[in-house]
Amino acid sequence: MRIGILGNEGSWYGADLSRAAAERGHDCVRVEFPLVAASCGEPASSEPKIVSSAEHDLTTFDAIIVRTMPPGSLEQVVFRMDVLARLVVAGVQVVNSPRSMECAVDKFLTTTKLEAVGLPVPATVTCQDSETAMDAFDRLGGDVVVKPLFGSEGRGICRVSDPDLAFRTFRTLERTGAVLYLQEFIRHPGFDVRILILDGQVLGAMKRFSENDFRTNVSRSAKTATHEPTAAELEMALQATEAVGARIAGVDLLYDAAGRCFVIEVNAVPGWRAFSRTNDIDVAGCLLDSLQSS
Repeated sequence: MRIGILGNEGSWYGADLSRAAAERGHDCVRVEFPLVAASCGEPASSEPKIVSSAEHDLTTFDAIIVRTMPPGSLEQVVFRMDVLARLVVAGVQVVNSPRSMECAVDKFLTTTKLEAVGLPVPATVTCQDSETAMDAFDRLGGDVVVKPLFGSEGRGICRVSDPDLAFRTFRTLERTGAVLYLQEFIRHPGFDVRILILDGQVLGAMKRFSENDFRTNVSRSAKTATHEPTAAELEMALQATEAVGARIAGVDLLYDAAGRCFVIEVNAVPGWRAFSRTNDIDVAGCLLDSLQSS
């Protein structure tokens, strides 16, 4: 197989996928999103082409694995999603699919899809002005988590429980043209559960603990431990993954003090470095085996 990895230079995940590809005799090439260009209607070509830095025609690849969606203007983001959709039409396996990527990178869209299928989500308000956000702040109990609409690994997330600080935070975000995404703060026992799904099957799960931060991201020094998911957790994770249409996904579950479980996030570009180490599972190898068998 010829596999392209849309990822950043120096990425551990790119290296891990390249390692797994080499072990299986596959050709693996890293591609940068900002260097991708597309053409159609050129006399020299009967078929549209999608190239990266004029070196690789991505329509000739067997599979493309998306490992990053770099920041950009609205036009750049839309074009990149268009490119992924065009690759699917050309018969290239794209993981995850453009539709699931569009959903999973958008916290508002993901939350609404999860709620629509009956999954428990934290009380959430999404708005565009500070006055509405302040009203939501009060309705959500005066203790909220403010998240960027697009983001991962806990970046840009803050907890606000003081009204004056809340107003300043919301006003600042409003002035930058940001969408304000507020969720009630869930008092939890200091851990969450990450379940990794591939092809509608559970690869495994782990708990993530943080002693000094309400965020339990491993990128923020959280600790991990193996976890045997309950039947209810498995069902929630599978249902959440199906709701966003992802082939591979990391589903994060969080319990409150009363023992109620909420779906916090569905990550369509899931990290597996800590997961592989914790569970002794070769996730990169599993993903490539899945692509080869499709």
